[in-house]
Amino acid sequence: MGQNISCWEQRTEECNRAERRGAELLRDMKTCKVRSPGSSKRYGIAAQNLQQLLEKSCRKFEFEPVDAYICAAEDGTIIEEANFADLKQNTELVIMRKESQGVGVTFHLEQLLDQMDENNNNKLMEAMRGMLTDDMAPKRRKLLQGFIQSLDENIEADECVKDGKWFEGLDERFKSKSQYMKHNCSCRIRGYLTEVKKYASKMDTKTHQQFINTVKEMENMLREVKFNGHYFNRRENQKERLCDDKGWFQCQGAFDMDSCSSKHSINPYANKESRIVFSTWNLDHRIEKKRTILPALASAIKKCKTREINFKYFYSLLFTLDNLKLVQIACHKKTNHKLSCDRSKFYRKRKR
Repeated sequence: MGQNISCWEQRTEECNRAERRGAELLRDMKTCKVRSPGSSKRYGIAAQNLQQLLEKSCRKFEFEPVDAYICAAEDGTIIEEANFADLKQNTELVIMRKESQGVGVTFHLEQLLDQMDENNNNKLMEAMRGMLTDDMAPKRRKLLQGFIQSLDENIEADECVKDGKWFEGLDERFKSKSQYMKHNCSCRIRGYLTEVKKYASKMDTKTHQQFINTVKEMENMLREVKFNGHYFNRRENQKERLCDDKGWFQCQGAFDMDSCSSKHSINPYANKESRIVFSTWNLDHRIEKKRTILPALASAIKKCKTREINFKYFYSLLFTLDNLKLVQIACHKKTNHKLSCDRSKFYRKRKR
C-alpha cells in the first residue's frame, strides 16, 4: 500500500514538473503576424526565439534562411535576438530578402499605399503594389530608395551646427561629418590590426618576437597614414577615397565579382538613418585575413631564416584597397574565398 502511494506521488510530481515546463514554454512563446513585402495576407507564427521564428517564416514563405531577415512592419526595425524578447504578442512583422535591405524604402512605400487604399485609389494602388512585388521589384526599390532618401537629407552640410540631427548619438568631439566618417573608417582598420596582433599567441617561442616586430612595422605604416581613415572621407583627394565628393558610396560587389550586379549605393552623409545603415556595409578582404593571410605570414616568418619578411606586401593585403572591397551586406559572402597569397612576394632582399 505504501509503495503504491509512493509511486502515485512520484507520478504526480512528474506531471507537475511537466505542467511547469509547459507553462514556461508558453510564457516565452511569442505569436507574431508575419507577411511578405507588398502583401496584406498575414500568418500567425509562434516561436520561442528569433531563429525559430525565422525558420518557420521561411518555410511558410519559401525563403532561404541564409538570405532572409525579419523586421517590424511599423518602421522597418530589424528584429534581432536582443530585441525579440521585447516584441508584443501579435506584433506585425515582415520577412525580407537581404538583397532588399536598405533604409526602409519598402515601408515608406507601403505606408503610402495604405493611405491610397483608404481613399479607394484601387487601380493605382494595385499597379504600385505590382511594381514592388514582380521580378523587377528589387531594382525598382533601389531606384526609389534614392528618391525617398532625398526627402529627409542635408547632404551638402558638413558641420554639426548645420545638421545637428545627423550627429545624434555620437560623441560631442565630432564637429563635422567628414571628421566622424574618417574616424569610422580608421576604427575598422584598427580592429583589423587588433586581430592581427592577437594572432601572435599562436606563434611558437622562436618566432613569436619576430611576428610582433613585423606587425609593429605595419602599425608604424598605419600611423603614418592615420589608419587609412581617408577611405570614407569625402573631403580627401578623389584617388584616396571610396566615395564621390557628395559622399555616395557604391558597393564593389562580392569578392568573386568585378562589380555589384544589384547596383547597391548609399550616402551616409545624407542623414542619421543612412549613417547607421552604412555601419552594416563591410570592408571585406578578398584574400581572407584569418583563413589565409595570417597563416601565410606566420609560415613565412618560420621559414625566413636568412631572408627578410616583405611586411609591406602583407600590409597591403591586410589594410589597403589592394585587397579590401566595400560591400553591402547582401553582397558579403561568408564562404571560403579559396584565394591564396603570392608566395613570390613573401620576402625581400636584406638591406646591406
